[in-house]
Amino acid sequence: MKKEIAAPLKFDSLSDAFRVFGLPLPKHPLISVMHGISDQAVAEGLPANHVLSFYKISYKPKLSGKLKYGQGYYDFDEGGLLFASPGQVIGSNENGGAVCSEFALLIHPDFFLGYPLAKTIKQYGFFSYSANETLHLSEDEKATMMSIFKMIQTELDSRIDDFSQDVVIAQIELLLNYANRFYKRQFITRKAVSNDLLQKLEVLLDDYFNNEISLSQGIPTVAYLADHLNLTPSYLSDMLRSLTGQNAQQHIHDKLIEKAKEKLSTTNLSVSEVAYALGFEHSQSFSKLFKTKTNLSPLEFRQSFN
Repeated sequence: MKKEIAAPLKFDSLSDAFRVFGLPLPKHPLISVMHGISDQAVAEGLPANHVLSFYKISYKPKLSGKLKYGQGYYDFDEGGLLFASPGQVIGSNENGGAVCSEFALLIHPDFFLGYPLAKTIKQYGFFSYSANETLHLSEDEKATMMSIFKMIQTELDSRIDDFSQDVVIAQIELLLNYANRFYKRQFITRKAVSNDLLQKLEVLLDDYFNNEISLSQGIPTVAYLADHLNLTPSYLSDMLRSLTGQNAQQHIHDKLIEKAKEKLSTTNLSVSEVAYALGFEHSQSFSKLFKTKTNLSPLEFRQSFN
């Protein structure tokens, strides 16, 4: 008999999460630092899958995500930071047990209301990364992040005044900016791995067009590529941007133009037929993209060969 999969438990508030772990309710209903959770509490209290209604930034002291490439390792042995945004389904690790967090900063979106961070936080792509794309930290990086966690904790434990929220918002922005910097470092230290993924991406795109998958599925999407490379779309785009200066969508467009030039210069297909072969529903969309990328219309490009 097929095992029935239980629906994820939804945490509608920070208080829900604290109750699950048997912790005293947070002083502030919209933001709190959760720490001191034992492995047993995690194993007994945390459901296999759960959905958050708030942001979660957590430090895991032990992770199995260190990546080996050839004879080298490109991440650190110890823990790292995981980022989750509201609406994400959070699951247990591959071994079936939940991973204990040393620190977990929980922030309800309403805490950001009236601040620019309410919008700009959505620009941090790592909130969409998966667990295997964790930010691994060196000892110095860990010390930096832990100091910010502790500053936030100290501010939240202090007497609330007119400046409290401004200070905590600034500290959260500092934490996110450091995370951005350290992820850039991680892309650099994984450069060999990234180059390998870039080669796989090129092969994947070539196969997509050469095998005429575009005829049935249309233009390849970032989600399609990420799925075949076992990455999240956000991580794939950020990795490519760090490596090449272009995101995944721009790589798709470059490959489209490359294949279009090939067909326009070596076949007698009409512009509409070329567009259809590449997965475009409307030839006008193809012509517009081609003109944007080459400063020539498809016909002008073809005529340049005559």
